[in-house]
This record gives sequence, C-alpha cells and structure tokens, in this order.
Amino acid sequence: MIRVENLSVRAGSFRLEDVSFEIPTGEYGVLMGRTGCGKTTVLEAICGLKQVTGGRIVLAGHDVTHLTAGERGIGFVPQDGTLFSTMTVRQHLAFGPKVRRWKRGRIAERVEELARDLGIEHLLDRKPFGLSGGERQRVSLGRALSVKPEILCLDEPLSALDEDTHDDMISLIRRVVKEAGITALHITHSRREAATVGDRLFFMENGVVGEQALSREEESPLE
Repeated sequence: MIRVENLSVRAGSFRLEDVSFEIPTGEYGVLMGRTGCGKTTVLEAICGLKQVTGGRIVLAGHDVTHLTAGERGIGFVPQDGTLFSTMTVRQHLAFGPKVRRWKRGRIAERVEELARDLGIEHLLDRKPFGLSGGERQRVSLGRALSVKPEILCLDEPLSALDEDTHDDMISLIRRVVKEAGITALHITHSRREAATVGDRLFFMENGVVGEQALSREEESPLE
C-alpha cells in the first residue's frame, strides 16, 4: 500500500501543498499530469529523495515520512535507466543484495532468477555501453527488483523507447510486478500506457491529485 496524506514539499521556489492519494496493496497506480505540475517531486518525496515539510507517507502500513531513502525498502526505476558504466549487468543485479549483506549463494540465485524473468541472461557479463534502450531498462528494472521490494516507483521509464520495445516493456513490467505482488506507482504522459499497465489512474492538476476512471478502450492486446 502507498498512502500519501496531506503531503507538502518545497523544492526551491516550487511548492506542493496538501497532496493526498492512496494505492491499495498489490495494485498498480499511474500518476499523470502536465509537465512541471510536480509528479516527479511527489515520487521523489515518496522515495525519500525530497524532504517533506508536512503530511505523512505510509508504505506497506509503516510511516516512512522521516526515514532515509535506504530505509524505505523501495525499488526505483529512473526515467533514463541510469546504469554504472564500469559494472556488468550481473553486478548491477547483485548490487542491492550485496549492500544488504545477503549471502553469496542467495545473491547468485537472485541474479539468475531476475535474468531469466527479464530475458537478459545473455547480457549478464556485458557492460551498459552498447545495450539497447530496452535492454538498459530491463537491467534497471531488475536492479530495482533485486531485493524483492514491496513498493516500486517508476519515473517515466518507457518514454525514450520505440513503439515495439515500449509495448514489450509494458507487458514485461505488468507481468513481473503482478507476479511479485508489488504495489507500484508509475509516472507517464501516455494515456495508452496508463490504461495498459495500471489498475488506478491519478491525475495531478494545480497541486491536487484526483482519481480518474481508466479507459480500457485505449489498451492494446499485449498478452
């Protein structure tokens, strides 16, 4: 579950006041809104990357408002799928578990499991240079899922992909997130993307987040 209660955030001269919404456990929420309305600011506040000045953030039943990003247990997929140029795909997938001091055997099992689920087994010993946009986003998604988070946040993760790769990634994200029972918050500008991947659609305007009905007529057959 992701619950934001009367959230207030300041970022320089930009301010958000009294933002509230909720995504029930195991559901996939999509947040839309015009450029500059504060969508990413809300996401970053949930992830612990922006300091809040008021309100509460509750994740999986726990108040995390004043916890650090690392203490919140969130998987995060950034817009550009930023990867470390000196690390192999295998090392990216193992990074989170190593930081959390998982045993070596368990880390190796998790890396193989993720690579299989995401279709990147053949890339494990490659470095990011030369990977396609879709491959980079699969690695970024795997890194975010590596420690089996209860919460996943995605900031326009598919915006730079071509149409065919975009559709493949939507199908992949929906499958792996649902199978893992993760609660997700996904930012996008695409109503078609929102209708395809989401259970709930939220629209942000003038600092207010309201829930809207999802139009499945825009959904493409990706199964």
